[in-house]
Parts: sequence; C-alpha cells; structure tokens
Amino acid sequence: MRSEIIVNTAPGAIVDVPGLQVGHFTHNQRLTGCTVVLAPDGAVGAVDVRGAAPGTRETDLLDPANLVERVHAVLLSGGSAFGLDAASGVMRWLDEHHIGFETPFGRVPIVPAAVLFDLPVVRPGDIPHIRPDAAAGYAACQAASSGPPAAGNVGAGAGASVGKLFGMDRAMKGGMGHASVRVGPWVVGALIACNAVGDVLDPSSGQILAGARTADGQRLLDTQHALLCGDTGSRPLPGTNTTIGVVGTNATLTKAQAKRLAISAHDGLARSIRPAHTTLDGDTLFALATCTENQPADLMLLTVMAAQATALATLDAIHHANGVQTTLGYLPSALEMGA
Repeated sequence: MRSEIIVNTAPGAIVDVPGLQVGHFTHNQRLTGCTVVLAPDGAVGAVDVRGAAPGTRETDLLDPANLVERVHAVLLSGGSAFGLDAASGVMRWLDEHHIGFETPFGRVPIVPAAVLFDLPVVRPGDIPHIRPDAAAGYAACQAASSGPPAAGNVGAGAGASVGKLFGMDRAMKGGMGHASVRVGPWVVGALIACNAVGDVLDPSSGQILAGARTADGQRLLDTQHALLCGDTGSRPLPGTNTTIGVVGTNATLTKAQAKRLAISAHDGLARSIRPAHTTLDGDTLFALATCTENQPADLMLLTVMAAQATALATLDAIHHANGVQTTLGYLPSALEMGA
C-alpha cells in the first residue's frame, strides 16, 4: 500500500522530529537575535554551503571524513560575523548540562553555527551596536522546547530582509519559518531564516510573494526578470545577505547520508528564492538525523522530503514576517503587498 504524504495546513516544524528542540532569543533593543536547534541525545550532523559569502563555525567537523559523528546543537544567528559569538553561550549551556563530545578529560560541546547579515535593519531608537552574543545564545537554549516555535520576526530571522538587489529602500521584510513533511515512518522538518538578496516565490504558482519593489515602492519588481533585461541594480556588498537553516529527520543516517540530505535541501531554496545561491549570499543549510526510526532509510525519498520542507519553511518565513520601519526606510511584509 502506498504511503500518503502529509503536509500540514499549519506547516509543522523541525520539532516534529523526535529528539529536536528549538529556542529563540530576540533582542528588544535592536531587531536581531539567534535561534538554536538542540539535540540533547545527539544527532548525526552535516552541512552544505552553497552561497559564496558564508559566515560559519565548526563546519569542517561535519565533513563525513572527519572525526565528530554527532552534535548536540546548531546555532543560527543574526549580527553577521559578530553573531558567531552566540555559539559560546550555547557551549556553556551544554557544558552545564553535561552534554557534548566525550573525551578522556570531559565532554566538549560541538556547536556548528551560521550567521546572516542583518546590520542595516535598525529601527529608529534602536542601539545599532547590539548584536547576538554569548548571553543571547545561552538564553536561546534556556527557551528551547519541543513545542511549536514562533515564526516571523524572531530569533535569527528578527532582522532578516529580502529583495535587496535594488537597495534597502526597495526591499521587504524576511524572517524565520518552519515546516515539516511526513511519509510513512519518516518525518523531515526544516527551520529557515530567510534573508535573501533575491525574491521569494511560491513554487506551486510561480507568484512572487516578497522581494525587490519598483522605484515607487508600490509593486513587486521581479528581480530575475529585471536582471535579464539588463538592470543590474545597486549590487549590495557580498555577504550582506544569506538564507540559513537546519533540516532534521528521525531517519537513521550516516554522516555521508546526512550530507546528501543537506545538499538536497538546497533544492528547496532554489525553488522558493530567485535568484538563490548568489555571490552576494552565504546560503548554508545544516542537516541533523536523530536516528530514532530504525527502519532502513529510503534516502531518495528523504532527499525529496528535505527539499519540500525547506521550500515550505521559506514561504512560512515570508508569510509570518511583519513590516518594520527602519532608518533606511520601511520594509513592508508580504501581507501588506497583497501576497
């Protein structure tokens, strides 16, 4: 009998994967924050970096050829390279809870991390030099649970924006999104902080939901079409964008198989962001396999599920984003633009 694919109307979340928890920390004095995905019992980890300007930590350890098999947390953060400091707080929390990589001299928490560039998104009255730090990472761990996580302007997606090729004054608000897909005994969930230079569109209809706006700010421009017509835009600095995220599954995978899951998850970004994986983005996706389902993994199916969950989580980030006034202009939400 064929398995039926289940995609919840409420799109679900990575916490639908047994063994994973999510915690957000959002600053109240600056629109930035961080998000942690905890795997207290450990998860086989991998990563795939497709953007040309990533900001990451501990990604080399996730290479299938390298030593560490399991990790216990992945951190996503705003604040550009400054935000990598938040991983130290995640390490401290894990250390206090005696969680980490076993050595003869104690446990060493391994915390892979990726950051996005949200420094231009400053509201009037914000304190610009505030960025996620070790205290923020620790607080995200304290907030972590297996309950439905918040979406939109929270955590690593708090200061996210999209459609920036023609300047921040014509961009829109991005955010944090979630989704999960179930087939048979397997579940794949995704958590995405969408901060792309390109537009976000619904793959099922081709409709652009958020992105660069026309010069009068009233309509969506269609970045890809504009580029193909010879409009080069203002070309933001490399690394000033980036969509980062985590896909998780209950399947039992090796590191090499988890790497394949992360690779395939990027297909979901390519379906929902146009253009994706540019020289101006640092697109990075992690994969975590909690190995709680013992049935032999159908890797072909799991990779399809990963791409689907990633695309849905990207759309969820846009649907839940709220417009904000910044010192560089107003960033409207997709809802405000009629999407």
